[in-house]
Amino acid sequence: MVDRNLINEYDVTEEELAALVGLDSPSMDQLQLGSPSFDIGSIVTGRVIEVDGDRVIVDIGFKAEGLVPLNEWEDEEPPKPGDEVEVLLEDMEDETSEVRLSRRKALRMRAWENVIAKHHEGDVVEGIVNRKIKGGLLVDIGVNVFLPASQVDIRRPPDIQDFVGQMVKCMILKIDESRRNIVVSRRKLIEMTREDQKKRLLSEIEINQVRTGTVKNIADFGAFVDLGGIDGLLHITDMSWGRINHPSDMLKIDDQIEVIVLNVDKEREKIALGLKQKSASPWEGVAEKYPVSTKVIGEVVNVMSYGAFVKLEEGIEGLVHISEMSWTKRINHPSELVSPGDKIEVVVLGINRDKQEISLGMKQTQLNPWDQVAQKYPPTTMVEGVVRNLTNYGAFIEIEEGIDGLLHISDMSWTRKIGHPNEVLEKGQKVSCQVLHVDQDRKRIALGLKQMRQDPWETDIPNRYEPGDTVKGKVTKLTNFGVFVELEPGLEGLLHISELADHKVESPEEVVKVGDEIEVRVLRVDRAERKIGLSRKKAGWNEEEGGEEPTSEDESGTPREAKSDQSQLKGGLGGRGPLFSLGGDTPPAADQDPAPEAAE
Repeated sequence: MVDRNLINEYDVTEEELAALVGLDSPSMDQLQLGSPSFDIGSIVTGRVIEVDGDRVIVDIGFKAEGLVPLNEWEDEEPPKPGDEVEVLLEDMEDETSEVRLSRRKALRMRAWENVIAKHHEGDVVEGIVNRKIKGGLLVDIGVNVFLPASQVDIRRPPDIQDFVGQMVKCMILKIDESRRNIVVSRRKLIEMTREDQKKRLLSEIEINQVRTGTVKNIADFGAFVDLGGIDGLLHITDMSWGRINHPSDMLKIDDQIEVIVLNVDKEREKIALGLKQKSASPWEGVAEKYPVSTKVIGEVVNVMSYGAFVKLEEGIEGLVHISEMSWTKRINHPSELVSPGDKIEVVVLGINRDKQEISLGMKQTQLNPWDQVAQKYPPTTMVEGVVRNLTNYGAFIEIEEGIDGLLHISDMSWTRKIGHPNEVLEKGQKVSCQVLHVDQDRKRIALGLKQMRQDPWETDIPNRYEPGDTVKGKVTKLTNFGVFVELEPGLEGLLHISELADHKVESPEEVVKVGDEIEVRVLRVDRAERKIGLSRKKAGWNEEEGGEEPTSEDESGTPREAKSDQSQLKGGLGGRGPLFSLGGDTPPAADQDPAPEAAE
């Protein structure tokens, strides 16, 4: 049985189809085949009387001869006087008695008669595609029949014009005798044929079989291969052991290829195919061929943000991670060092055969500069570098390409209190430093700026500020435990709250404020702690007593040491601990040491 619903897919009306296939020939009701009468539309037998120019004069037994255009014999031998021919009586002119005949339409009538006698709906016929028309193709099977575009193939071709001139087999879908047209389907025939092939294929196919197929379609992810009844999927990853960007790099439509069956799902009628599996995997024996630490030459085939893929041989690629590209250079993207097509030397770092992964390194082909750092920069070495970065805790100084040292904020100045390195240094500034320590294993170098000059706390400050000296200073900061007094730029002393006045002071704000110029007496200079303890009360006493030096006892006879417990006095400047310890309380730590003027 023929599915007549297929006929509804045509993009052509019944009238258009009749005009294209049947042309203007009379209907079967008009046709009087073999009739001896001279009815319009009947086929009669006549004898060629004469060939006159482009006309053939034929005697059909009528009172007047008939005329047939000579070009209607274009597919036959030209007629000769005396030849008997069948012609179609098209018209008779009453006034001139001229009879119009057609040899071509008579032949078409006879061909239609033969086709109708031989074939029925559902039969398979064969013919040559004549031309492309609206909605499909015309196929000559003895008469022109209509092959709709939707019935040309299972998948509609990009251009059905490609079928013109080809011999095709089709199934007759519909015969309309009244309109004298026939509709055929190549697709229906293919589907029926494939159904039989599919049943046979599913009963025979097994995993690891080698099958021959035809590439029917190509997608980004792979190619569909017709095995005869079923299309199998040849995924892009199973085409080659090497890298391919698109399946069209290896295949094209209608290619005949041999493939290996990788998997079969008979219930879902799905088949997975492989092409690369026809040859041995290059990963077999890769560990023996490329042992760890081996140096090899490879070609960069792809560059990603995290590294570069390098082809060692066809089907074998390794990854050079961005961290394995250089010992010292700061790389934002691998493309800064390599590009696809580059030939580079790499070292095999590791192989994962199960995952088919090889780790490669570029920097391992060169000496690690950090291996020489300890010898090249021993402690006390003077170096010059450029400030590369500033942080809250210090500055990173590049002393050679890729080798940075840390200049900690506490190693910037002996005396100056620095809140942030940008108070002393700026990015891009050249600065000279001294190497303090090298940790080769952790790849760290400690640098010092203040060590470039002598520590003023060793001799200079103790020589200029001795206990008992009266000096002037400026109040810079008030705390709950005392007052910081700037004695000179970069040098401060602590005036403890108990030393602010003779009477008891609850808060320093009662006596002084920031910015006041005051006179104080040096109580203590602590070299180890880098601090100076001050007293305003003692300075007042000296003034009342005419500037005499204080005795070891005060007016009450109590020794001074008893009143200002030196174990608690921690006055002075610095970022190395509290200025005072009162009753076990831990006051807030001061800022860390700043940097010398040389770095400003």
